Amino acid sequence: MLENCILLSLFAKENLNRMSEQQLNLYDRLINEPSNDWDIYYWATEAKPAPSEFENDVMAMLREFAKNKKREQRLRQPDLEYLFEPPR
Repeated sequence: MLENCILLSLFAKENLNRMSEQQLNLYDRLINEPSNDWDIYYWATEAKPAPSEFENDVMAMLREFAKNKKREQRLRQPDLEYLFEPPR
């Protein structure tokens, strides 16, 4: 699902380099355990409540990111070169 790929990849680019090991583990569970990508999108956009096992600070961060308060254009996934940039 393209919407989820864009949301999660841009969230990762903005947040992974400053997340704790625990948060990284929670994020890993979030993106790998649910069997339906639509579920993650619905939880992040608050269209549906997330199961209790995914209610944590990473979900809160993802929900805040999904609100796009800065009104950024989010039309495509970021290039992967950011993975090789030094942390900001």
